Amino acid sequence: MHPLARMILHRLALGLLTLFAISLFIFMAIELLPGDLAQEVLGQSATPETVAAFRRELGLDQPAYVRYLDWLGGIVRGDFGQSLANNRPISDLLAARLGNTLFLAVYAAVISVPLAVGLGLLAALYRGSWFDRGVNIFTLSSISFPEYLVAYILMLFLSIRWGIFPSISDFGSSAGLGEMLYRTFLPALTLVLVVTAHMMRMTRTAIINLLAQPYIEMARLKGASPLRVILRHALPNALAPIINVVALNLAYLITGVVIVEVQASCLIFASIYILLNLGADVLAIATNPRLMHRK
Repeated sequence: MHPLARMILHRLALGLLTLFAISLFIFMAIELLPGDLAQEVLGQSATPETVAAFRRELGLDQPAYVRYLDWLGGIVRGDFGQSLANNRPISDLLAARLGNTLFLAVYAAVISVPLAVGLGLLAALYRGSWFDRGVNIFTLSSISFPEYLVAYILMLFLSIRWGIFPSISDFGSSAGLGEMLYRTFLPALTLVLVVTAHMMRMTRTAIINLLAQPYIEMARLKGASPLRVILRHALPNALAPIINVVALNLAYLITGVVIVEVQASCLIFASIYILLNLGADVLAIATNPRLMHRK
């Protein structure tokens, strides 16, 4: 078996084991919450008989390990159970909200990833210049403020004062792609300003660290232009840390929006983190096969 395929299978096995441990931790954390769920749903005026019947209906009269295995088996089949808030299937609630979350995350990623890498390359190319200092000041300022404050500032100027974009990202199911992009631009821009700084600074740092390497000096002595030195010689060897930080920020874009149902949401978020980290490792090794060999 190819070493890369063996590594992927090994990481997938570790990922499944991690998900199992996370699911057990989530269930135990919910289990340890104080109070009686059936009593909370029915209210204090419910009779003990009604509460007992509702507990049997929810399966709360079963031992904890039985309920955990039932929940885990349902997840494997794609059944997350019923929402206690509105008695609707959790999978239906997740599908609607997760679709909007993924659309917003992809929208922000399409803008932020090339923007961050490009700014990082230019900042490394013109290190110490006014451009480098200006980009660093702007990106550091954007991540120094809470996300909600950045969103309020954008709404104040781009929506309320100048009226360029709507302040509420609301559109029907019949909306076209153009209208969806227009109405969700402000929240996407908020996410872009937050995550671009991390990716840009990692790109800049990774490139600058490689510029002092002997093979970079050799390329310069051969007469290669600064841009060619960075794109042809430095960037391929700097892709591993850049890919890792991009994957972490993509995970943030997807999991940074709160959706419904704690147990299902936590498990989905954990799966996203594991898959994105696995993808980052595979891409990093594909760009630098030396990472397959331990020192």
